[in-house]
Amino acid sequence: MSVLIDNGMVKAKVVDISWERIFVTIRVRLEEMEKLQGREKLVFYGVDTLTGLAQIYFKVVGQEENLYTLQLNITNNGENKCVPFGCYSLLVCRGQDVLAECQFDLMLIPRLLELSRGFLYASQKNVYTVTFVVDEDLEGLPFRMHVLDSSYTGGKFPGNPKVSGYFKPIKFVKKYLLGHKVVIRRIYKFYSLLYQKKADRTVLFMTEQNNKIASNLEAVSERMIERGLDKDYQILFSARTAAAEPQGIKSWIHLMKLLAKSNHVFIDDHAPVLDWLKLREETEVVQLWHAGAGFKSSGYSRWGHFGCPRPQSCHRQYKYGIAGSKNIAPFFSEVWGMNDEQVLPTGMPRMDEYLDEAHKNAKIEELRKQYPASVGKKVILFAPTYRGRNKKTAYYPYELLDFDRLYEVCGEEYIVFFKGHPWVNNKLSIKKAHRDKFFDLQTYPNINDLFYIVDLLITDYSSNIFEYSLMRKPMLFFAFDKVEYSLSRGFHRDYDESAPGKVCETFDEMIEAIAKKDFEYEKVEQYIEHHFDYIDSGASDRVIDWILLGKMPEEIKAEIAAVEERNRRMHQLDFTELYHIGEEESDDDSEEEK
Repeated sequence: MSVLIDNGMVKAKVVDISWERIFVTIRVRLEEMEKLQGREKLVFYGVDTLTGLAQIYFKVVGQEENLYTLQLNITNNGENKCVPFGCYSLLVCRGQDVLAECQFDLMLIPRLLELSRGFLYASQKNVYTVTFVVDEDLEGLPFRMHVLDSSYTGGKFPGNPKVSGYFKPIKFVKKYLLGHKVVIRRIYKFYSLLYQKKADRTVLFMTEQNNKIASNLEAVSERMIERGLDKDYQILFSARTAAAEPQGIKSWIHLMKLLAKSNHVFIDDHAPVLDWLKLREETEVVQLWHAGAGFKSSGYSRWGHFGCPRPQSCHRQYKYGIAGSKNIAPFFSEVWGMNDEQVLPTGMPRMDEYLDEAHKNAKIEELRKQYPASVGKKVILFAPTYRGRNKKTAYYPYELLDFDRLYEVCGEEYIVFFKGHPWVNNKLSIKKAHRDKFFDLQTYPNINDLFYIVDLLITDYSSNIFEYSLMRKPMLFFAFDKVEYSLSRGFHRDYDESAPGKVCETFDEMIEAIAKKDFEYEKVEQYIEHHFDYIDSGASDRVIDWILLGKMPEEIKAEIAAVEERNRRMHQLDFTELYHIGEEESDDDSEEEK
């Protein structure tokens, strides 16, 4: 790199810093730009002044004359990892030239403390901090962003080790031989060496959340068999409830054997075992996420909130994920801490059956027979998500509903199906006088099938809107706790702007909207256009063709390759001379020699 900073060709000032969840936006004003020759675009790197290495590629998300808007996801520095520990400068580069080192605008200095952030994780015992500081040993006000990942400290002197007094063999065997992570890793290593040469063309469909293969995993695996690909590929399955229940040693050994045998692993939810078990580099992990695009934050979009992942987690092992469209790829890449280009717009495989006309007609006939009250009536489906932290504490506050008023507004036009999130533990109680219009469908297996006969969906923050929107029917959003939910759970996009229907914050508003048929339906068509690149029954085939058979569209392959090349070039940059790294050590050595 040719350092032209001292020439004063370009001056750069950081004039504003702002945050939105895990994204920090930095605005840089460049001065004396007229001195530059050529049209090659400017690149902004975050360089660790402790090592002289470029570790951050800042995205340019906006430009107005000489004002550049940069954005950084702190959970993804461009290489699917959190920004590493370091003290970062911000350099303006073009080609092989370093044009300027960014300085703080004087007006920002009093705000640097409030602009810094701390993100708690690991049950709030660890913290990842981003601090903007002024280096007092240097001239001027050079931009410095200090990143630190630290664990809990009690501020106490370290204690002496305890002496147990005697050896407890049974406790030792249980802890270290029947489930210790180190032992399980060694079992995986053993089977990896054993099966490494046999792992080619082997696909594992795996879930740690359920005791059966379902949803996207079921759709893709069944389609592979329909196409006769089970003759070319060995297809394996693993379905455990390990995310919620302890597993025995036999179960762990069996899973390690399956993982070691496979060079493709498909999952459709978080797999906790992959938080701490690193698969070998040749194994491709693909996330076929079970849900469409809702509002709730999860994964790294919850960074800093209770239950968020650690810096290294299952998500860091994905080679690809999938989404319904290229437009919504950023929603998923934010969750998984990966690059947008790795989220492939194949569509949701589980929707292949949902969009099949024969399946639809058969289900409509079946539902009309099962629920004869729906014949000749319009059906309202009340299907909110759960409240609570997890599966054990999940509930829905049905006491907020005035069932008498809801019954009254139904009149002779509507009946109501109630179906909460599968995790909801508290049972809905329906009065005898309401049972001709109210029906509890909590145990009905597949909510998508209900959508065929539903005329109005009432939900809140659930992703069920993704599938239902394709029925092109209205929705209402009963968001009585919108503010509280956004603070505790978090949204990855603006709720009111993105909801494809009228948002009601009180029960009265919801009843009035039903009575007046005020659904703001036009938002549904806008939602569909934005969220779906394909509306067909070919998502499973696209997953198979693009990922397994190597027939990915050239445009997408080129985008992925461009990011890889960008990262390769960044790592070739060396700024050690610019920050005089190693010089002080040399001076100390010569002083000692004297």
